Amino acid sequence: MIAINTLEVEISAIRAQGAGGQNVNKVSTAIHLRFNVLTSSLPEAVKERLLALPDGRITSDGVFVLKAQRYRTQEQNRVDAFVRLQGWVNSVAEPQKPRRATKPSYASKLRRLESKSQRANTKQLRSKPQD
Repeated sequence: MIAINTLEVEISAIRAQGAGGQNVNKVSTAIHLRFNVLTSSLPEAVKERLLALPDGRITSDGVFVLKAQRYRTQEQNRVDAFVRLQGWVNSVAEPQKPRRATKPSYASKLRRLESKSQRANTKQLRSKPQD
C-alpha cells in the first residue's frame, strides 16, 4: 500500500446532482478531488502505470479528477473520495505478473472432442429420419 500525501490533493466542495429536494440546491455536499500524478511524490514506476490506465478520469495533463457525491454529508463524501483515490493508486501498486503461454492438456482436448461428438449426436437424433 502506497501512502498518498494529503497536501498533494486539491479538494473543493460543490453542489451535488440528483434527487435530494431543497437540500441539494442549498448545500455543497459533493467533493471534487484533483490529484496531479506527474507532480506527486509517488514512485516513478507507479506514476507510469497510473498514467497508462485507460481511465477517463485522467486528463491530458496527468491530473486525476474524482467526484464523490454518494453520501448526503460533505465529510462522508470527503472520506469516500480519499478511499477511492487510495484504491485507485493501490490497484497498480504491484506490477502484474506477465502471462506465460500454456497449451491445453491432452485430457482437456479429449474432453472437448468428446463433448462435441455428444452434442453432434444429440442434434443428429433430432433430425427427421431419412428414407
